[in-house]
Amino acid sequence: MSLYLLCFILFCVGLYGLLRKRNIIKIILSLAIMEYALNLFFVILGYRAHGRAPIMDKGQLIENMVDPLPQAFVLITIVIGLALTIVLVGLAIRIYDKYGTFEITKIRRLKG
Repeated sequence: MSLYLLCFILFCVGLYGLLRKRNIIKIILSLAIMEYALNLFFVILGYRAHGRAPIMDKGQLIENMVDPLPQAFVLITIVIGLALTIVLVGLAIRIYDKYGTFEITKIRRLKG
């Protein structure tokens, strides 16, 4: 139960950074922290103590099998999150080239 609480705290740290920070780079890092918290949560959901891999031999029944679906889901979300981060960093670079700053408040004042 404490692992779920730690995942929630990590997610809240990312959410705090997303809502309170005004630097675009810090916002991108906050999104990454939130993504890692969700990935960790899904991995914890699929974990079984002393679990075995879901590979069956002929006629063998596995009693304590680890669920492979959350692991596959996490692999997919890692790839999607990496692509999203690359796009956001590219946008941040273009914004910096145009306005010369990463601060959202200054960008709003420029309106150009």
